[in-house]
Amino acid sequence: MSETRAPQDTPVVGFIGLGDQGLPMARAIAEAGFPLRVWARRPASLEALAGVPHETADSVEALAAVCDIVTLCVGTDEDVERLVTRMLPHLREGAVVVNHGTGVPATATRLAERCSARGVAVLDAPVSGGRPAAEEKRLTCMVGGPHDAAERCRPVFEAFSAHVVHLGQTGAGQTAKLFNNALLMLNQRSIADIVVLADRTDVELGPLVEVLKVGSAASAALSLLNTMVRPDNVEHLSQVEALDMELFDRAVRDAGADPGEVTERGLSGARGLPALLSRLNG
Repeated sequence: MSETRAPQDTPVVGFIGLGDQGLPMARAIAEAGFPLRVWARRPASLEALAGVPHETADSVEALAAVCDIVTLCVGTDEDVERLVTRMLPHLREGAVVVNHGTGVPATATRLAERCSARGVAVLDAPVSGGRPAAEEKRLTCMVGGPHDAAERCRPVFEAFSAHVVHLGQTGAGQTAKLFNNALLMLNQRSIADIVVLADRTDVELGPLVEVLKVGSAASAALSLLNTMVRPDNVEHLSQVEALDMELFDRAVRDAGADPGEVTERGLSGARGLPALLSRLNG
């Protein structure tokens, strides 16, 4: 895969959140030729960037002061809001703050309103694909927020993404990500239903699942089983998915709709993931 090249008017990009998915994203940004500035709570996190062109900031405030675009890939909306509160007095007018984490549209709107007063744009740009896709620079980036800011940041997003889609107004990226996650969990529940029934027949589950993965029943939910979703991480992923489903429920209710049955079935798919994998590996 050819590497994305930074444009002539190259922005300085700040990155916070060198975790499982954020680290390969940050590496890809530097490899695309963007000047990379990073900050991490734990200095040990920076060791993984050895050999990658970058500069380390001593504080969040110092990072904000030297960057044109600041990207956040942290755990929760609360983490994002705390970091933006610290950065905002130091961000340049015309800077862009990007949230690559999963959250609710209401938080994106609140951040955009706060930052707009200081001439700073905000994009909600959650990504899908996990660490494997981040390492292979084939994430899907779902962007909400001002069109001009989204286009300005597009070359940065393309450094680690195979698909960059601007979905519209502030919060639209988060809405898309939550629907994406909800459908994944609904599919997991459907897979579990089929596997339970199949296990009551004389079919062998292993070969059945393999043929379902390549037949017309194929889905990301199927392909992730025993690849990205493994016995060593399934309990953690189940918990993360359940939290995402709760965010989905909150966002849909905030929009004036009742997700009722969808939320219930999605939570069942998330919480039943360990049992599904155990049955397949039984």
